[in-house]
Amino acid sequence: MSKSVLIVDDAQFMRTMLGKLIEENGYEVAGEAINGEEAIQKYMDLSPDLVTMDITMPKMDGVEATKQILAFNPEAKVVMCSAMGQKPMVVESLKAGAKDFIVKPIKPNKVKDALKNILG
Repeated sequence: MSKSVLIVDDAQFMRTMLGKLIEENGYEVAGEAINGEEAIQKYMDLSPDLVTMDITMPKMDGVEATKQILAFNPEAKVVMCSAMGQKPMVVESLKAGAKDFIVKPIKPNKVKDALKNILG
């Protein structure tokens, strides 16, 4: 069975693009969420192997959602994706427990490398 990924981003085009990249690299898209609150619920329902998490979203940001997912499952694997590549956001994401950070605009090779490094 292929590893599954939950895609969390408030932008439809980003979810579509990430989904395509995930599937092209042999992984399965478990589901999609459009904000942090929905991400937590979908994570609990779907138990994906990895979550790609946008930082800036309505209702709850990706850093807070990551903290809550990791509180629910300390083994959860989260990769942050954000256009805000500023160092403080990267540091905050990694402190929250993210395994990697992908800066938008997303480069397909960076996604491929992150998936391979984290999921094998």
